[in-house]
Amino acid sequence: MPRLPPATTLHTVEQVRALDRAAIAGGIAGHELMARAAAAAFALLRLRWPAARRVLVVAGNGNNGGDAFLVAGLAAAAGLDVHVVALGEKSSGDAARARAAWLDAGGSMAIAGDSTLPVEVDVLVDGLFGTGLRRAPDGVAAQLIEQINACRGGKLSLDVPSGLDADSGVAPGAVVRADATISFVGWKRGLFTTDGVDCCGALSLDTLGIPPAILSACPGDAQLLGAGLTSLLRKRSGNVNKGKYGHVLAIGGSEGMAGAIALAAESALRVGAGLVSVATQPLNVAAINAHRPELMVRGIEGPQALQALIERSSVLAIGPGLGQAAWGHALWDAAVRAGKACVLDADGLNLLALETVDLPAEAVLTPHPGEAARLLACTVAEVQADRFAAVRELARRHAAVVVLKGAGSLIANPAQEVALCPFGNPGMASGGMGDVLTGVIAGLLAQGLSAWDAARLGVVVHAIAGDRAAGDCPRGMIAGDLLPFLRVLVNPGPA
Repeated sequence: MPRLPPATTLHTVEQVRALDRAAIAGGIAGHELMARAAAAAFALLRLRWPAARRVLVVAGNGNNGGDAFLVAGLAAAAGLDVHVVALGEKSSGDAARARAAWLDAGGSMAIAGDSTLPVEVDVLVDGLFGTGLRRAPDGVAAQLIEQINACRGGKLSLDVPSGLDADSGVAPGAVVRADATISFVGWKRGLFTTDGVDCCGALSLDTLGIPPAILSACPGDAQLLGAGLTSLLRKRSGNVNKGKYGHVLAIGGSEGMAGAIALAAESALRVGAGLVSVATQPLNVAAINAHRPELMVRGIEGPQALQALIERSSVLAIGPGLGQAAWGHALWDAAVRAGKACVLDADGLNLLALETVDLPAEAVLTPHPGEAARLLACTVAEVQADRFAAVRELARRHAAVVVLKGAGSLIANPAQEVALCPFGNPGMASGGMGDVLTGVIAGLLAQGLSAWDAARLGVVVHAIAGDRAAGDCPRGMIAGDLLPFLRVLVNPGPA
């Protein structure tokens, strides 16, 4: 299981700047914060690359470059062979003071564009751009990033990999591919989603000694989720029966799609739902019964036959393999208007995009970016450009809890709280994974968790199960590989 960073609050760039200003107003000078950042970065460099002797430092013109110049000074003082390349001839503010300190100590530097970077170094320190960059790097800067990525040594980025939008996690152009990134003051939310998951490498945080009272005064923009969420599931007592843990009705499985609804239904069982029924096309009944006899499978011709099953259930999982033809639409309409706690996925969401209805109070939507774009009547690119805004708008528009799936899945509620899941891996980009998540969340809802708790815990359990199933071999993993790990994760042992 990935090891979570110690702090769990995610900030926007503006929030971190506000923390900087508050720290300075509280008596910590800006150049002192820069010195602390450099010391933290150099300590990480020595810890991660203890045998490093040749260090290449790439410094921009702003404060990120100032951090880099001070790292160069610390490395030279420690006896390392340090080479500095600056983006331009001048720096501004506290960064100018850091550049002058490097030159006054006898350091030298090259200017980017005059020559190419050396390819063979032990460690390259990326201090080119910080959190202020919101566009694609161009000209000499873009060429410099490409040269950085071509270096064969380890790469340490200061605060954020250069070229990455620290708010959205999008890399609109050239971006440094770091082996490690040290974030200063607070976590930037873009480090954990979209392109950030591929660019940052191992993440660490240093709050630069800013007093906790200042840090806690900013609530942040989102929360990073951890495995400790399993504490939401209480240990079961002995005097219970299956009726205590809810009854999930999984609705879907049009012709050729029996597997989707079967995966969702079995996942609900694996996380502890007491009973799980399946409403599907009659031709699917025998296959699903043979695969998993613990499921109560009914062939349903239309909404009238579905009504009795809805009345006996406590939670509905609507959409896996449902289709958008007359059969699927009729069942969807009956289910979403029933007023029961529900999870909508796949065609359950596509139909919602075509026909907006009022959802039950305890509803969870689980779109991938394509489905989110249909629900928002925009493009996938627009969703991905600001996933935080997209998930918040979906939660507001539908008055529901929303899981926006993808790298760094986001969960939002109508109160506009957002949580981010840092687990998961590329092997989970395969058919059926979303169906499993639907069943997991529905099964947790059935056991009495709120929509917010079921969605957050469900996403974490699903992602960690994917990490355990993948091991060192994510390619070729299939959705069913997660099922045995789900059971383990919802039965956590003693801490």
